[in-house]
Amino acid sequence: MRPNARRTTLADIARAAGVSVATVSKVVNGRGDVAPHTRVRVQELLHRHDYLAPVFRHTEAVESPTIEVQFKGSLKSYVAEALEGIVDAAAESGASVVVSKASGAPHWARDLVSAGRSAVIAVTSVHTAAHLKELARSGLPLVVLDPLHLPDSRVHSVGATNFAGGLSATRHLLSLGHRRIAYLGGPATAICNQARMHGYRAAMEAEGAPVLDGYVRPGEFTYETGLAGAAELLDLDRPPTAVFAGNDEIALGVVEAARARGLRVPEELSVVGFDDTSLARMASPPLTTVRQPLREMGAAALRTALRLASGEKAESHHIELATELVVRASTAPPPS
Repeated sequence: MRPNARRTTLADIARAAGVSVATVSKVVNGRGDVAPHTRVRVQELLHRHDYLAPVFRHTEAVESPTIEVQFKGSLKSYVAEALEGIVDAAAESGASVVVSKASGAPHWARDLVSAGRSAVIAVTSVHTAAHLKELARSGLPLVVLDPLHLPDSRVHSVGATNFAGGLSATRHLLSLGHRRIAYLGGPATAICNQARMHGYRAAMEAEGAPVLDGYVRPGEFTYETGLAGAAELLDLDRPPTAVFAGNDEIALGVVEAARARGLRVPEELSVVGFDDTSLARMASPPLTTVRQPLREMGAAALRTALRLASGEKAESHHIELATELVVRASTAPPPS
């Protein structure tokens, strides 16, 4: 719609579809007593004309906001802990939360509007220009939690101090006497991975410790990346005595790869993770890791989404919460 164009009404849709206003209203409100072919025709016209349901007018959205939380892939420990922070903050605010997997279906944002959502929180999801355009047209605010790429200027986001976390993890290993330290990370293009890797490199350079060929390896934030990447590192002519992993899942894969070769952690190989999910606390040995405040990040994302949904301005387009090194039993001085 053009900025000054008249908003499409139910009467407009009814006239175009050749049905009554009451029939269109039933489709908008999800009533079942409409013939299937009529429902399809009305829904197509609603999407074509960018119809916004009255349920989503500003005053009602403020009174009883419902936030859609979307994520991709499986519901891993990282996502679950962030969701816990979102849900707890929503309960305190009197808001509702609906959790779903990110959809690539046509008009998905318009469907969320029709369902009465006030805003969208995307957990690490990548949104294309087309996604952002549809969100803007629908009037739905978007907050990205731990973005994989630099957010568009139209997008609000919440993350953590990844560079500082990478710096502290590597400094910890250096303080134990390690010099052959490798970094096994996530996708090379992910900004969180780049920040953690640059923190690692900065600590190594400051200490005068060389980063040997093959010591920096990108992958995915998965256990399988840890298994495969650690196997390649341990096959090097000069294998590392310590590995800083881009997240806890990768770190656990490294621990298992070492165990399969008969190497003891931490006596023969030290391992540091990132996130401090429940996996790190339950690992054997318990994992030294960089704590990313996932619950607090989720709560901050929820509060930002509510503020935007009510028409207020957020304090910042991007919020970063502090990371913290948590030392457990997976790190020790290198073997002599």
